[in-house]
Amino acid sequence: MHLLANKSVYVAGLGASGRAACALLLRRGARVTAADAADTEALRQVARELRAQGVSVTLGAAAAPAGAFDLAVVSPGISLEHPLVNPLVVAGTPVIGELELGYQQSYCLNVAITGTNGKTTTTELIEKVLTHAHRTTVAAGNIGLPLCDVADRTRELDFLTLEVSSFQLETIHYFRPVVAVLMNLTPDHFDRYTGMADYIRAKARIFMNQQAFDWAIVQFEALTQMQAMKLSIPSKIITFSAQDRQADIFLDRSLLISRIEGWVGPLLDMNHARLRGPHNAENMMAALAVGRVLRLPLEVVAEALKKYDPAPHRCELVAEINGVKYINDSKATNVDAVRKAIQTIPVTTQGQANLWLIAGGKDKGFDYQELAPSFPGRVKGAFLIGETREKLQAAWGDFTQCVLEESLTNAVMAAARQAEPGDTVLLSPACSSFDQFQNYQHRGEVFRAAVGALKNTTDCGCTFCETQHSGAALNNAKSELKETRL
Repeated sequence: MHLLANKSVYVAGLGASGRAACALLLRRGARVTAADAADTEALRQVARELRAQGVSVTLGAAAAPAGAFDLAVVSPGISLEHPLVNPLVVAGTPVIGELELGYQQSYCLNVAITGTNGKTTTTELIEKVLTHAHRTTVAAGNIGLPLCDVADRTRELDFLTLEVSSFQLETIHYFRPVVAVLMNLTPDHFDRYTGMADYIRAKARIFMNQQAFDWAIVQFEALTQMQAMKLSIPSKIITFSAQDRQADIFLDRSLLISRIEGWVGPLLDMNHARLRGPHNAENMMAALAVGRVLRLPLEVVAEALKKYDPAPHRCELVAEINGVKYINDSKATNVDAVRKAIQTIPVTTQGQANLWLIAGGKDKGFDYQELAPSFPGRVKGAFLIGETREKLQAAWGDFTQCVLEESLTNAVMAAARQAEPGDTVLLSPACSSFDQFQNYQHRGEVFRAAVGALKNTTDCGCTFCETQHSGAALNNAKSELKETRL
């Protein structure tokens, strides 16, 4: 436990992580100074509350505050090169992230999950497995609950279940998971990293402080990428893969199979679970492996995984209207996530394309053309929104018809006009949400609302619509929709 009483500590960024860091520092008796580059009404309210507790707060800051500090705590969205932080790095001030601060003030062991895609689902699966096995845990970190907010509760927990991002791993010093899970490594956050190698190095830091008796649960392909860069893992390793049978746990049709000594054979049949697709197979493999190393009974782990319902905004079926399915995959903020979403949508029995894709948002620096080979035979057309819509049109225009739309709501309505029974309208953006929305959840809710508006004006054959429309009004709604189809 690192003592903070009477230490002068600077907090950069006043989002959820920064606010949680300030609160924990105050509880530990530190003298806190905080700054944020933004100056919004919401932040002004935060500043008023913090000042009432004795925190010195600067909003609209262009640089780090003057003066010497014993410690600086940086929010994950702020890089070490940012003017709010870099002067302290140069001056030699110890700089850590909110995750590291929370870890240093916690009292229990942790299981930590990172990777490009699947880490939130896997975090939730592991939390469910532990709870089902009567172990006390809380899911925190990048999943939405800052670690600093739960540090005081950790005396009562058996384990913390932590989703950790590459941004958070950049600023760890002592953070050490007894079980570290790496899901996969595909291009992401190239607006922050110089390239794939830089990104992989950041992710690999999750293993940095592990000991020989700890465990690493690693996707087989990700381990191969790390080994190619001569990045080593000091702990014991279990691999998993939906694509390669050399892995310790692999996928054979619908079966998750182990080849680990003393644990050989089928572990789970995906046909008995609610999750679908090879990517979710890997999520469950990772959870099974965590259960194994924590010595939880297989039948208890398998039962928990079978009962897990997919979380919102991850290939979530919102509605089926006039034979058209509307799926919310707002969490898909990179190219690989969209590729996996497309692969989960079955083609027609005639093998024809039946998918209308809604994509676009804030650019993260990807080569979006990498996704184009997934389109033939699957994607009928794409409705593109946000900052990247012209860039996506240039990347995908030769592979499918692309239509630029001003808003997500307009894109949903345009897709509904084009879609026919048996089609699917998929929101899977391949971009972050911050050009038009507060976060990916907000984007998903806007999609849901737009689909809900369709349900109010069409006959989807459900009880909801039957109670909302009657007689001539319902017939008029049907006619209006047919007339607007292209």
